[in-house]
Amino acid sequence: MPGRSATHIPDQSGRSAVVTGANSGIGYVTARELARRGASVTLACRSAARGRAAVIRLRAEVPGAWVEFLPLDLADLASVREFAAAYGQRHTALDLLINNAGVMALPYGRTADGFETQLGVNHLGHFALTGLLLPRLRAAAPGARIVNVSSGFHVLGRIDPDDADLADVGGEHGYRRWIAYGRSKTANLLFTHELSRRFTAAGSPIIAVAAHPGYASSNLHSGASKLEGPTFISRLAALGDAVLAQPTSSGALPTLHAATAPGVRPDAFIGPRFGWRGAPARSWRAGWTLDDTTGELLWAASERLTGVSYAALPR
Repeated sequence: MPGRSATHIPDQSGRSAVVTGANSGIGYVTARELARRGASVTLACRSAARGRAAVIRLRAEVPGAWVEFLPLDLADLASVREFAAAYGQRHTALDLLINNAGVMALPYGRTADGFETQLGVNHLGHFALTGLLLPRLRAAAPGARIVNVSSGFHVLGRIDPDDADLADVGGEHGYRRWIAYGRSKTANLLFTHELSRRFTAAGSPIIAVAAHPGYASSNLHSGASKLEGPTFISRLAALGDAVLAQPTSSGALPTLHAATAPGVRPDAFIGPRFGWRGAPARSWRAGWTLDDTTGELLWAASERLTGVSYAALPR
C-alpha cells in the first residue's frame, strides 16, 4: 500500500498545500514531507514567532524547499478571514488543504467568537477556512484534496441531531473536556462526510477525506496529559507515551497518505493499520459519523455560526 513511509509519497511538484498547525508535531512533519516531494507549502500557524522559526527549520532540513508562513488563529474567525484573503492575494489555486491544527482536552473556555473552545478551534475554525478557500481549491481541481485530521477519540462524543445550535457540552459547570474533545472530532468526521456528499452531488472532482495519527507522540497529546496534573492518569499517559507511542514521523503518515496516495476514496478515514500504530490503512469509525441527517444539521449550524456559506455546494 502506498504511504508505508514518507518515501512513498508521489511527486508533488507544481502543487500547492496549506497545512494548519504546521509549526510543530504532526503538522510540521506533514508540511516538511510535502515540501520534500516538491510541493509549495504554506504554514498556517497561530504564533508568528513559531511559524517563522518553523520556516527556517524546514528550509534547513529541505534545501530548496518553497515554504512560507501566514498567521492563522482558528479561535478567531476574523483571523481565519484574514488568512484566506492573504492566501488568495498570493495564490491563484490550492491543491491540498490539510486541516491539521487542533486542541485537546482543554479546560472550559470560549473562542473570540463565543464558541466552546474545542469545537470552535477543531471544527468551526476549519469549517470557515475550508469554505473561504473553496474558490482556490476549485481552481486547482481535478486533483484537489481536503484532509480533516480527526481522532480515534471521536468515539467519546456525539453530535446531537436535535442540538442545531451546537450548545456547550454540559455548560461551564458540567463541562467534561474529553467528551467535548470527542465531540469536536466527531464533528470533523461529519464535516468530511457531508462535504464529500455535496462534492459528489455537485459533480466536483475535489476529494474530502479524514485521517488520524493513532497513538503518536505530539505536543497535542503531551499537553493534554500535563493538564491532568500529577495524577495516576497523567502518569499512565506518560508511560504510554514512552512505551507505546509511535514517533511523530509515523503519526504523520496517515495524513500524508490521505493527501497524496492514488486511489483514496471520498469520505475515507485513514489511520494506522492496527488502530494505534502501523502503516496507513482504512480506519474504523463510529456509525454516527456517517449519518446524513446529523451531517446536514451540523453543516447548517456551522454556516450560521461562522457566517461562511458554501454557496457553490448547495444541499
